[in-house]
Amino acid sequence: MRLRWGWFILPSLVVSGVLLFLSQAVFLRVSFFRDRGFGRVEADLTLANYVRVLTDPFYLRSLLLTAEVALIVVAVSLLLGYPAAYILARMRSRWAPALLAGLVVTALVAEVIKVLGLIVIFSADGPLNRFLVDGLGLAAPVRFLGTMHGVVIGLLHFTLGFVVLLLFAVIQTIPRSLEEAAQGMGAGRLRVFWRVVLPLSLPGILVAALVVFNLAMGAFTAAALVGGGRFLTLPVLIERTLILETKYAMAAALSAVLLAVVMLVNALAATLLARSRLARLQGVA
Repeated sequence: MRLRWGWFILPSLVVSGVLLFLSQAVFLRVSFFRDRGFGRVEADLTLANYVRVLTDPFYLRSLLLTAEVALIVVAVSLLLGYPAAYILARMRSRWAPALLAGLVVTALVAEVIKVLGLIVIFSADGPLNRFLVDGLGLAAPVRFLGTMHGVVIGLLHFTLGFVVLLLFAVIQTIPRSLEEAAQGMGAGRLRVFWRVVLPLSLPGILVAALVVFNLAMGAFTAAALVGGGRFLTLPVLIERTLILETKYAMAAALSAVLLAVVMLVNALAATLLARSRLARLQGVA
């Protein structure tokens, strides 16, 4: 008798799905009403909130800013994370497991703790600016808090560990013998990487990029604390609309738009990956 392992996954899948869809349904329903103030909404259904979000330059700038920051974080995290993952995957030293364990531990540290540590480091009288001013002789401290590059650094500090772990798992599945065979045929290390390692790791790169994009698009702590309230990404704007202005319907509409954009990007990426895989299979055939 064959054991059906899917039945063991089904209960947790049902519970997670119910909790997810119920919470999403609540704010999606509220988004179709107009705010009356003080947390109350009108009784008539309307698309006014969505029309305003998609036509008001203020909300559009916030959405574009959020996407811009997320794409920058994706690009930088891949540029920094891929070499680290490759070195860890190919390292034969006894220190490799210790380095990997340290990476796992740092990835599991709460985001709030990481961001608060960055605020201490990047503050005007923090150790980094003291080194830059006293050690290198800069005329004034470098401003990190309340700027885009400060928010990007905060998000990188949160997402880089996940990128390295994801890419490490993918690169480990690529046989080392393929690289050795390509080098034996006269290919240099750069050509081996470009023609062998990189194409085989493209699915993992895409998955890591989507994970980072999703985390960055929905990140609130880094944007709110490092941004100092002056950097209005969409999650920060949703929090202000919900807590400070008590406009539940507008906050729900903003959340729905953010969710729709993220889902659309993930769907497009999955479609492109499926088409590229089909094209490769047809080329081989």
